[in-house]
Amino acid sequence: MSKIILFNKPYGVLSQFTSQEGQETLSKYIDVPDFYAAGRLDKDSEGLLVLTDDGALQDKIASPKHKVTKSYWVQVEGIPDEKALQDLRKGVALKDGVTKPAEVKIIDEPIIWPRVPPVRERQSIPTSWLELKIREGRNRQVRRMTVAVGYPTLRLVRYSVGIWNIDDINSGSYLVLTV
Repeated sequence: MSKIILFNKPYGVLSQFTSQEGQETLSKYIDVPDFYAAGRLDKDSEGLLVLTDDGALQDKIASPKHKVTKSYWVQVEGIPDEKALQDLRKGVALKDGVTKPAEVKIIDEPIIWPRVPPVRERQSIPTSWLELKIREGRNRQVRRMTVAVGYPTLRLVRYSVGIWNIDDINSGSYLVLTV
């Protein structure tokens, strides 16, 4: 039996256990030996990070060849028009190639913890929230996709990876499951 940790990663935490120049890491929150992140979540992103003690399971979760769906709540600057949403659904041209099609829809602001520090919003520009689902995991992909269609990401929260999500897991907390 394998074990996984579902960790709700706070903003500003690196997705690794070893520190780089005194930056906050997983070791501040998780004191369980021999677990490794199955994929990454940028320092400036929040939400679900899956860790496991099983290398094969880690590969199955993280590798794009297995097409595990990752769902994000994305606060963007502005209110995306239908063309921007359709472009995301078709795939967006980035410097490293065209992304696979995403599922995307505008959603109400999710009821989640406040970000520390708060998102800097401009009074003259409204913000909106998207639910965006992808099946690949390029470096900073969601942020690059929203910029490419004209709506920069202000806050990025990964809600789910495959069948697992952050429901009932507070920011900075985790659950250990046997799978």
